[in-house]
Amino acid sequence: MISTLKQRHINTDTLMIEQFIKIGLISISDRASSGVYADKGIPSLQEWLEKTVITPIKFETRLIADEQDEIEETLIDLVDYQSCHLIFTTGGTGPALRDVTPEATLKIADKVMPGFGEQMRQISLNFVPTAILSRQVAVIRKQCLIVNLPGQPKAIAQTLEGLKSEAGEVKVHGIFAAIPYCLDLLDTDDSPMPYLETNTSIVQAFRPKSAIKPS
Repeated sequence: MISTLKQRHINTDTLMIEQFIKIGLISISDRASSGVYADKGIPSLQEWLEKTVITPIKFETRLIADEQDEIEETLIDLVDYQSCHLIFTTGGTGPALRDVTPEATLKIADKVMPGFGEQMRQISLNFVPTAILSRQVAVIRKQCLIVNLPGQPKAIAQTLEGLKSEAGEVKVHGIFAAIPYCLDLLDTDDSPMPYLETNTSIVQAFRPKSAIKPS
């Protein structure tokens, strides 16, 4: 039997009045896209979002190679033609010659949001010193926030969720806490943004009191 929460995520095509958020998930990997091994980025991201986001979600997923032109074209398609509100990429952010995800992301950007990359590296440094080799960026194109995430599923969850004590208290905020309000700030009268709500046991979204809407 499918749970009510799960149904809220998979039945978005039938939502006529209820608001949903459209999220693009892009996994960037030469070997996964060619079938050498199974992609783990999109499944782990989708699983985390389905348990964390209360607002109904419609996903657009893409598995592509480490080719800058293809990454740029995919991002433009998801923003300009598929009307995604939020996009996460995973993979291709290291110093290797084939790692060009940040370059592609910056190329199609209207604004750069450097705080996201800074915080992701700060979180990852709690686990590995090689976090300084990561080059993740976040940008805005039109009314869409695009965030480069790490390639490993465990690191993806850590950077989104942050660090907690054994008692469950937040020690270092993950980046997802700031995303709902970021999307609020992209709202316009002509093109309203969805009001993104979260499962507070996983991530407590932060908004100024003036921006909080009643449940």
